[in-house]
Amino acid sequence: MPHLPDGAVRWKASLDVATLRIKGPGFDELPDWDSERTLVVVFFPPRWSGALDQLATQFPRSQVVGCSTAGEILDGVVSDDSAVAAVVRFDACGLASSTTTLGPGRRSFEAGSRLAADLAARARRGEPLRAILALSDGLGVNGSELARGLSETLPPGVVVTGGLAGDGDRFERTSVLHGSVARSGAVTAVGFYGEAVDVRTGSQGGWDVFGVERAVTRASGNVVYELDGRPILDLYREYLGERAAGLPATALLFPLALRCSRETTHSLVRTVLGIDEAERSMRFAGDVPEGSLVQLMRANFDRLVQGASDAAAMTALRDDPRQCLVLAISCVGRRLVLGQRVEEETEATLENFGPRARQIGFYSYGELSPAGGGTCELHNQTMTLTAILER
Repeated sequence: MPHLPDGAVRWKASLDVATLRIKGPGFDELPDWDSERTLVVVFFPPRWSGALDQLATQFPRSQVVGCSTAGEILDGVVSDDSAVAAVVRFDACGLASSTTTLGPGRRSFEAGSRLAADLAARARRGEPLRAILALSDGLGVNGSELARGLSETLPPGVVVTGGLAGDGDRFERTSVLHGSVARSGAVTAVGFYGEAVDVRTGSQGGWDVFGVERAVTRASGNVVYELDGRPILDLYREYLGERAAGLPATALLFPLALRCSRETTHSLVRTVLGIDEAERSMRFAGDVPEGSLVQLMRANFDRLVQGASDAAAMTALRDDPRQCLVLAISCVGRRLVLGQRVEEETEATLENFGPRARQIGFYSYGELSPAGGGTCELHNQTMTLTAILER
């Protein structure tokens, strides 16, 4: 039987999962499960000095991926000073990974399309591509375009989830790990192949709109210059008052609800990634099209926690007896609002999974998950869950 670190769990099932928190410089405590059907996922503090390159040496045949965070999640516990890792050894699921750079001009659509095409091409007879987990640089990306590039290039029915890397509340530098290399400006994706893999997703928010709805009168991609003819940065400063000194981080407390037109009932949430003082503009994690309508949002504490619980319930795995890895990706804005009570949402997710579920995750700058129509979209300010099992 393979060595298991303290806190790891092994069940008699087709899927083996070990999860643990790592505070030191190495990964010696991880189980020796290296194989072509093993996935290693690690989420780490932005300026962590751990030996990430050791993973590729320790797991030479496995798929090794991860990213920097705005907080790490292990089961119900949230921390900032240690990495969290999961080693998943499948029985029948095939795995492949790919990485690419975003390129000049933040060509996020092309990056998503390249990854999707590469992973789709690796499907073999009897092992179709079933799902993709994508982890992206959190600052130099247009998450909407990345999601669109992935979705439009993939065969129908492939589930896409993931998130944008974090840098705490600093918004200076994020990094993505693939194999032995962690770098900025990159996107990494893992493909899951074959009928044996079972991937469930759920994503919910819990924010309330307030104030007037405004038209986006000047914007380009994910950069907004004016709302109702006024510089957006000026409007945010008015709403934030004394909190404006903390921009862009304090803008996370007041994301935007976005509707493409007055006839649209479905709305997306957009959160701020940066500001430009000279242009008096704000850069968001995803597209905010010119001509769309936006409205400020604020948090309701109880609804945030309930939203996390609802996201887990969407996976319909509460009474499932199978061993399961749960990847929890929640927005950094939710963490800022929940404060010292942040673990109430991570505990709420676990309560909706079976006793054999193990959870790791991170606080992000954006979440990737299927929307109502089944196509992957960028979300902000949500708790997004990906549950991975074998049939």
